[in-house]
Amino acid sequence: MSMYNPPHPGKFLKEIYMEPYGLSVRKVARNLNVAPSTITRLLHGDSSVTPEMALRLSEVFGRTPESWLVMQDNYSLWHAKKKLDLHALKKLYFPSSNPNL
Repeated sequence: MSMYNPPHPGKFLKEIYMEPYGLSVRKVARNLNVAPSTITRLLHGDSSVTPEMALRLSEVFGRTPESWLVMQDNYSLWHAKKKLDLHALKKLYFPSSNPNL
């Protein structure tokens, strides 16, 4: 089941970790060993969570790298579905390799 308007991982990071614990962009960037501008772009939704960033976020915040990537994929897929018109696409059908099916 797909989530309605899933949050961008940057918004999640900001609302669940940074704001409640008073973490600054600079502190988070330092702990992740990235530039503050990298975190700022992530928080604003201007960049996506890459596999490398997912590993960093996992190490620093304790969630699995897969959870960060799934969050990013859910967000990206939901927005792609809103923008992309699939009506002109034609489905391919393949013969069954098992004649009993």
